[in-house]
Amino acid sequence: MAKPWATFGVDLHLEPAGPGLRKGLTDALREAVRSGRLAPGTLLPSSRALAADLGIARNTVAEAYGALVAEGWLIARQGSGTRVAGRTVVPPAGAARHPRERSRPAFDLRPGSPDLASFPRDQWLKAARRALARAPHHALDYGDPRGRPELRAALAGYLARARGVRADPERIVVCAGFAHGLKLLGTVLRARGARTAAVESYGLDAHVRQLTTSGLHTPPLPFDRRGTDPGEPADADAVLLTPAHQFPMGVPLHRDRRAAVVDWARRTGGLVLEDDYDGEFRYDRQPVGALQGLDPDRVVYLGTASKSLAPGLRLAWAVLPPDLVEEVVAVKGGVDTCGTLDQLTLAEFLGSGAYDRHVRAARLRYRRRRDALAAALAARAPKARVTGIAAGLHVVVRLPPGTERPVVQAAHWQGLAVHGLSRYRHPEAVVEPVDALVVGYGTPPDHAWSGALDALCAVLPG
Repeated sequence: MAKPWATFGVDLHLEPAGPGLRKGLTDALREAVRSGRLAPGTLLPSSRALAADLGIARNTVAEAYGALVAEGWLIARQGSGTRVAGRTVVPPAGAARHPRERSRPAFDLRPGSPDLASFPRDQWLKAARRALARAPHHALDYGDPRGRPELRAALAGYLARARGVRADPERIVVCAGFAHGLKLLGTVLRARGARTAAVESYGLDAHVRQLTTSGLHTPPLPFDRRGTDPGEPADADAVLLTPAHQFPMGVPLHRDRRAAVVDWARRTGGLVLEDDYDGEFRYDRQPVGALQGLDPDRVVYLGTASKSLAPGLRLAWAVLPPDLVEEVVAVKGGVDTCGTLDQLTLAEFLGSGAYDRHVRAARLRYRRRRDALAAALAARAPKARVTGIAAGLHVVVRLPPGTERPVVQAAHWQGLAVHGLSRYRHPEAVVEPVDALVVGYGTPPDHAWSGALDALCAVLPG
């Protein structure tokens, strides 16, 4: 009985052209190798399989293969099939070149990423196996746009316990990263007629761009020695804050200002967007609870696995006021857009206690790094002053006036990636410029930490 074409093996897209079927096939194969579309070592279909796919005689394919073996384009060995030969391939003139991969710095102290080498691979794999074994078949279908119910239930329990969030699984929407959640909210706000979303004087320009792309004006809020002052944001329909640990300055939102911004939202019908990007990492005292706990009807809580686990998971969540859920879900679309298997795995990871254990271990490791950083700078760079050290994965290193730019340039020359504070200052902010570095001590793997610390001390003014 003849085997169906789908069982023959390797797929290969070819379009033989020109006079003569064998010559057209030979030319098409030769061009695929010459152009680099078929890389050296690529296994080709058997002559029987390719003949069946193309609807031609097997001998025609065998003759084309034989001609290209003779020319040196292919290699045929008994028992190992026909492969593309290893040879230098010169792309034709005008062919697109692959961009060179950016060279990685010798040491990376940019903020925004945890130690990716410490991702709990074994525990994550075990959780993935358990989650997949327990998942019903329909879990692999197009799902609820809010996300998997298992993850939303696990998040509701965890956030209530660990962050003081008043969460109902029905009001949680799983997003493909924080930026995705912010995009959804910006779109909904603009559709409601909102025009302005005030932001902090220091923050990520990517988040500001996300809101402006949605059509919202993004004026900066005042900033003083007590941190961001949301006060009475004039004409604002919403405010975006990092209240537990202001990014990048590192101070929590003052308790009086926490109450004031919630009161503003109640009086005006405004909305507070709370970015709780690293609230789990606090070292010297009890973590600052989520602002959302003061009024779940006026505060949107936004959390993410990017700092606690890895940005590459692309998992974040929004805990929404009841009247926002339908609108956000409608904007997200009719089906879930986040990977089901990763959602199920994170739900299992949270429910089994593995997430708590990982966060506690990471907290100890990052605290040791922070302490080593503060001690090294005090001893070796006394002109630099470290601030914002109570929480998170970064600190602000204050520098003598006029030295930020030359220090960042010197760091670049030494293969050290580090950001200056000016990078995070809103262009319309009415604050006195400060020379400083924003040093992310979570990013380097353990084996590179001491070298990164030495490189930093070497470029700082002594």
